[in-house]
Amino acid sequence: MIEKKDDRRRFDRLDLHADLRYQLRGQAAEPSMAVTNNVSAGGVALNVDKFIPVSTLLNIDINLMPRVLSFIGQVAWCQGLSHSDRFRIGVQFLEVDPAERDFLQDYIKMQTGEL
Repeated sequence: MIEKKDDRRRFDRLDLHADLRYQLRGQAAEPSMAVTNNVSAGGVALNVDKFIPVSTLLNIDINLMPRVLSFIGQVAWCQGLSHSDRFRIGVQFLEVDPAERDFLQDYIKMQTGEL
């Protein structure tokens, strides 16, 4: 399902539950796994196990069969989930290979029947 754009959004979002791996940039810790809530050509929303401050930079790999897309993103918002120790974060893509952004845009269009 695709959400309608409002005045703040440049890209349509696709409700999507895809495997995602993320790592805080500049840290040697092992990457963490998550599942996306939604994705657009401009960013992704996901649930995580720990608070991640706004402006934190992340390395992100999203598994969209048959391809894994890699992005560098920045946490735009982080909010606690009700009745949970988990958080939902929104990540804006900052560094994106144009071919990967094109693939993601086409993937979203295919999933919504626009392509």
